[in-house]
Amino acid sequence: MSEVDSTVRRVIGVEEHAWTAELRDALLKFGGDETVNMLSSQEDTDRRLRDVGDERLARMDAAGVDLEVLSITSPGTQPLPPAEAVPLARDANDFLADAVRARPDRFAAFATLPTSDPEAAARELERCVADLGLVGALLFPRTGELYLDHEKFRPVFEAAAHLRVPLYIHPALPPQSVRDACFSGFDDRTNMILSAGGWGWHVDAGLATLRLILAGTFDRHPDLQVILGHWGETLVPFADRADLLSAANPQLQRSILDYITANLSVTAGGIFSHRMLRQAMDVLGPDRVMFGDDDPYGGSKGRFGGNGGARAFVETAPIDPDEKAKLAHLNAEHFLGC
Repeated sequence: MSEVDSTVRRVIGVEEHAWTAELRDALLKFGGDETVNMLSSQEDTDRRLRDVGDERLARMDAAGVDLEVLSITSPGTQPLPPAEAVPLARDANDFLADAVRARPDRFAAFATLPTSDPEAAARELERCVADLGLVGALLFPRTGELYLDHEKFRPVFEAAAHLRVPLYIHPALPPQSVRDACFSGFDDRTNMILSAGGWGWHVDAGLATLRLILAGTFDRHPDLQVILGHWGETLVPFADRADLLSAANPQLQRSILDYITANLSVTAGGIFSHRMLRQAMDVLGPDRVMFGDDDPYGGSKGRFGGNGGARAFVETAPIDPDEKAKLAHLNAEHFLGC
């Protein structure tokens, strides 16, 4: 571990989660996924997700996080039918906006979008940015069986490009058919972790982003910025190999590698790994890496556990002081204006 550098002015966490009791209940009623069942059954986690007050602020202070960019946790409103998704997304975004208004020094927020009604989702994004002051939106790879690159979702990307705000693509569980084929055969706990945070959902989020590139999203919107957690959701570490798709897609205006390095940024997403930080910086450069604590799920643990764990991860990173400042807050300030 490098020597502690105490010159970091502030630490911004860009992947920090919340939800509302109403959204939780709707997901349980209309069909979210196993993560919803798990989180709702864990009283402490459920409470922490619903809290955007003193308890969360105390966790932030203990970890050394000065500001959290709040977002609705997986799977958001995306699995819900439009009649439920649209009002619940609006209410959840109002909830996030209220938290930001109450403590603008400690919170910013991404909108959650009712993508089962793409036109309504685009309108909601515009409301959230123009009226509520939210800094972008957080999306999950699919709505039903359709990935984000499907043409029906183009209004959402058009709105983000017009508003000049980034879209954060966060993992969700892969389709059940994929889970059955690729992430089963072990005990229930292993199957769940293998399909989720241990492997599957990172691959799925990386695939969703690669599909956006292949579908010409960034040719239509060359300045659109996408943020990936977990140091790039397997896509950024595998960028050189993914570039094989460039030759097979001559209709694209740029190479796959160029889209990755010009239109994507990454956060830690709660993975406190200096090795993965260095790899992301090697691919993207120091201007496209940001911190994320994954609150309330607990990035600040293990080697960086205890008080100040988030700040310790940044301050002891084996990079120079200017790069630490970019990781800690400057890049988030640039992309999100927070």
